Amino acid sequence: MPTPTDPHQLRIQDFHYDLPADRIAPEPLPDRAASRLLVSRQGVISDTVFRELPGELPADSLLIFNDTRVVRARLLAQRPSGGRVELFCLEPVAPHRAIEPALQQTSACTWRCLVGNGRRWKSGPVSLEFTVDNQPATLWAERQAIEVGGESLVDFRWEPATLPFAEVLRAAGHLPLPPYLHRPDTATDAVRYQTVYAAHEGAVAAPTAGLHFTPELLAELAERGIATGHVTLHVGAGTFQPVKAETMADHSMHAEPIIVQASLLRQLLAHRPHPVIAVGTTSLRTLESLYWLGATLVRQPTAAAELRVTQWQPYAPLAPGETDVAPEAALQALLHHLDATGSAAIEASTQLLIAPGYRFRLAQGLITNFHQPESTLLLLVSALLGPDWRRVYTHALNHGYRFLSYGDSSLLLP
Repeated sequence: MPTPTDPHQLRIQDFHYDLPADRIAPEPLPDRAASRLLVSRQGVISDTVFRELPGELPADSLLIFNDTRVVRARLLAQRPSGGRVELFCLEPVAPHRAIEPALQQTSACTWRCLVGNGRRWKSGPVSLEFTVDNQPATLWAERQAIEVGGESLVDFRWEPATLPFAEVLRAAGHLPLPPYLHRPDTATDAVRYQTVYAAHEGAVAAPTAGLHFTPELLAELAERGIATGHVTLHVGAGTFQPVKAETMADHSMHAEPIIVQASLLRQLLAHRPHPVIAVGTTSLRTLESLYWLGATLVRQPTAAAELRVTQWQPYAPLAPGETDVAPEAALQALLHHLDATGSAAIEASTQLLIAPGYRFRLAQGLITNFHQPESTLLLLVSALLGPDWRRVYTHALNHGYRFLSYGDSSLLLP
């Protein structure tokens, strides 16, 4: 049966494949660049290793990396009776809603959290003792409200009160490994569940396509004249959420913050029409979100008050007399907005759903790992490759590739 061109009507069960548990990589390889690399170039599949990536890229490529850094967002606190409560910090609520200033907050703050073993936590604070620079410190948490969907608003306070919350998390927290790994984080994960170019704290999941890159590989890209650029999308816990709705019309995409410097916008403009390759689905969603942010500014200059991309924005029909916005015009509109506001970077949020029926505006290829069945990430791959996604995944399963966050990689050039 042909895939519907309207993503609202997509049935998530049509994006199922059987993934045996033993194909999920439980640990990273000792050498990041030793991961295998499946190359799908205009439908032709070949196999190599990731360190050969520079020779597989189209000439004059621009690689776009997501430089977010994973925060140690899992806190294991204790009730006064001694029972443990797990708090998974999802996003800040007060006094800042933006992730980076929230992490610099001192003394106290409020976050939206997932709470593990929370049924026994009726009222009152739970606490966590830790050390910073060999000095004792304490974090207290008190649940303010339970929201629809089971998430909780949690008030945090800590001593010494001069510590920024980022330092509290670094000292007291654990890395939020994907739940399908079914194991606690280790000292190895502290290094390997971060990209070597991670710069801005705020993610609760790694942009895993970038985990394969090493400093040596980045240097080789530069030697070969492959340009690189960076965007920031702070990956939220929604990346792990399965699609529970039967059709995508009933699935709500999570919103994630993006930050893109004016220099990257100018780099994208100067690079056209040469190929832009996204390193990871988060980089790709950021690139395509830039187009929709700019297209909105072209059509509605007053929309600058709230820069956001909604889930179904790309699929809305054009209004009478409205024409498609060229990518160059969208990028120029974003630069004009930055000039007008005296800002150095675009700061926005995106709920963009990329699914079959989507037309790509800024990205021509993707480097990515192999994703879970019936996930929005697999929908994105299908949007890029069309029905060929299934042939690529069948090849990977039949040829021993390792799947998911610590697994192998693919270079997809439709």
